Amino acid sequence: MKYFLFLALLLGSSFNLLAQEEESGDYDYDKEVLFGINKNTNGGLIGGVSFKIGSRIDDNLFQFFNLELANVKNPKEVRYPSNLGNTYIFGKSNYLYAIRPQYGREIIAFKKAPHQGVQISFLAAIGPSIGLIAPYYVEYYYSQSDTRRQQYDPSIHQSKWDILGPGRLFEGIGDSEIAFGGNAKAAITFEFGFFKSNVTGLELGYQFEGFTKEIPLMPTTENRQTFQSAYVTLFYGFRR
Repeated sequence: MKYFLFLALLLGSSFNLLAQEEESGDYDYDKEVLFGINKNTNGGLIGGVSFKIGSRIDDNLFQFFNLELANVKNPKEVRYPSNLGNTYIFGKSNYLYAIRPQYGREIIAFKKAPHQGVQISFLAAIGPSIGLIAPYYVEYYYSQSDTRRQQYDPSIHQSKWDILGPGRLFEGIGDSEIAFGGNAKAAITFEFGFFKSNVTGLELGYQFEGFTKEIPLMPTTENRQTFQSAYVTLFYGFRR
């Protein structure tokens, strides 16, 4: 609900600005390169990053190629504090890193003047998904005087109190598996900025993704083949 309230407020302020500004100047461009940081309902504090290249088809229509790298989580993941003062996710057995090359089209609904206002666009994109299923390691008490690290196993790590924390960064990445699938998204973008050659803004949208097999993120809960999320991407880039 908070995403839709935020969207409504942005729409209201955007139409206000558009009503106040006069049509003056030329803000046409043919190419753009954008970099983004993503926050979504299936991710953590930073859900992923993106790289986008766009080119003009006609006055108000662009095509673009986009590459997204995202960390996909199970909605039931909860972090717990350990005895060592760090945190870990009890019940998590695997990470899912999604690589999403996409092709899409973007329609400019409202253009901005060169040095003022807000540009509003609508876009849609589709593409394949490559899922990297990497084991989630935990460090735990093997005996009173010995600790070990291994992938979380519900038959072994039955108590939160026996776990000291997560494993090392990227530990076990060499044992990852690959899952293939596809994804699609639809979004609205709000672009700001005072210079013709630079752009900053945000993208609000909905993402759907599916894989050919179930992804075992948490073996003790329901796992899925499909994932959907609302997302916000903050982006910055260049145009000419």
